[in-house]
Amino acid sequence: MIAVENLSKSYAEQVLFEEISFRINRKERVGVVGRNGHGKTTLFRLIAGLEIPDSGRITMPKNYRIGYVEQEVAFTEETVLREASKGLPSGAADQQWKVEKILAGLGFEKEDFCRHPAELSAGHQVRLNLVKVLLSDFNLLLLDEPNNYLDITSIRWLSRFLLSWPGELMLITHDRSFMDRVVTHILGIHRRKVRKIAGDTGKYYSQIAQDEETYEKTRTNDERKRKEIEIFINRFRAKARLANLVQSRIKTLSKMEKRERLEKIQALDFSFRNKPFHGKYVMNVSDISFSYNQENPLIKNFSISIGARDRVCVVGKNGKGKTTLLKLMAGALQPKEGEISCPLSVSIGYYEQTNVAGLSDSRTVLEEIASALPDADPKNARSICGVMMFEGGAALKRTGVLSGGEKSRVMFGKLIATPINLLLLDEPTNHFDMESSDALLAAIDNFEGALVLVTHNEMFLHALAERLVIFQNDEVLVYEGDYQRFLEKVGWKDEEEKPQKKQEEEVKREAKEKLGKKELRRLRSLILSERARVLKPLEERISEIEQAIERDEQEFSRMNTEIVEASRLHQSLKIIELSKSIHCAKEDIDLLFDELERVTVEYEKQKSRFEKELLALSEEG
Repeated sequence: MIAVENLSKSYAEQVLFEEISFRINRKERVGVVGRNGHGKTTLFRLIAGLEIPDSGRITMPKNYRIGYVEQEVAFTEETVLREASKGLPSGAADQQWKVEKILAGLGFEKEDFCRHPAELSAGHQVRLNLVKVLLSDFNLLLLDEPNNYLDITSIRWLSRFLLSWPGELMLITHDRSFMDRVVTHILGIHRRKVRKIAGDTGKYYSQIAQDEETYEKTRTNDERKRKEIEIFINRFRAKARLANLVQSRIKTLSKMEKRERLEKIQALDFSFRNKPFHGKYVMNVSDISFSYNQENPLIKNFSISIGARDRVCVVGKNGKGKTTLLKLMAGALQPKEGEISCPLSVSIGYYEQTNVAGLSDSRTVLEEIASALPDADPKNARSICGVMMFEGGAALKRTGVLSGGEKSRVMFGKLIATPINLLLLDEPTNHFDMESSDALLAAIDNFEGALVLVTHNEMFLHALAERLVIFQNDEVLVYEGDYQRFLEKVGWKDEEEKPQKKQEEEVKREAKEKLGKKELRRLRSLILSERARVLKPLEERISEIEQAIERDEQEFSRMNTEIVEASRLHQSLKIIELSKSIHCAKEDIDLLFDELERVTVEYEKQKSRFEKELLALSEEG
């Protein structure tokens, strides 16, 4: 339905993409991925007609309507309900129920319907723009980080809404679980080109990694061949008897494609510094209460003990007290009643969204990070700048000129500068792209201390949560279990499921419960036996090929030495004989490398299959 052909766009010296082409077909829901600053939002603005490409064109059917959620707000009506109703298509003014349904789905309370839009928070004003776009009868929706200001229940509602969207959809989000739940295709902007595949983000990133590994292997192999040919040409150029062979090599060299080394792409790669702790609990929260005013207490008589290795996730709707609870734990606020205590050896690392306001605009990134180090060592500060993607001159930027995402990285740089054993994180992925979120998840997973995390990102919840603090129904409860179990046993209020789906899930749960431990052990044993049967021959063959390559390369090296000596002694017959042998040896080595690649790919494929089967079995247990 929409075609992009040979599109190029750059700003000054920064090239975002060059001659990219792709199509969005009927009813496709396409997730757009790529690192921050690589052109995702610019692509949306080009499609929406808000910017002009340097070259290329975008074509679409006549009367094709595109809905794009603007971050800027301009309201003309007196109430939220009337402003939202402006999104209804012509002739649908009587469908107020639809307006109210979408407002409620995106987190508006009934009392908000009569409020003036100017009274709303900035986040709710952007949500109101989203409501108007979702109500309209657009052919294509362009949603750029629509869940930035949404809480977890609104995000889950939006994913269900988009799954039933009848037209086309393009989506940018750093929340991988949200994207994978909604989209049918992934469009990735990578190295100034685009690639579109059917499937989810996992399939896309796996394909990119595989292609770049293949490219690098091919490049290395080509460089080796090129070097060997150049050595031969330089060595025998002056030998009249070998003129034909030299000319043949020159022709071969001229036909070989010169593959450039892939440009290094900056990526977050960091870890939190763990301070040893030998106690059982890092924090005890005893019967605390807190409110900003007497009428509306946010937290009442809440207690929890945080173990030294606990993974606690705090979830719930916005405005219910999640950030306040973290501030109380961090000591930024004091409870009105109750007590929060920590052993003296506990060191807290606290990241909160508004902490970036504490950065000094006149300081450089390097100076800010050095200020957090106990010894203010510039060398260590430089190292931390590097892992937070502030290399070279970027570390000397003043923080006042940084983007929101860059300031977040500075805050994380300061956080990892000090050894800690209790990590408090409040929505840490808000300014991170998908790759940076993955790096953060890995860093948290490797952290040896305790974690308390406020997040709406369900991928993080599924991966990390062992206990939950849940803000729901005007209560704060501790749930002893992971997020999936919470969804199955408790669930979110106001989420309506079809009876048939609910019944199917109950049947699945009962089937899992009937699968006893003995049966699970038996199935696990069968999978392990089958894995050994399949993988062992592949491992042995890989070892055999590697040994054969090593032997052949040693023989190849020996023959090269001999042909040099034969040339010095003008032994023409031996030179011809050795040339034939060298040629055959090179072909054998190339064939062995090809086979090694095929067998290795098959090995990794089978290994991944067995790992998934074992993981599925462990989840059933």
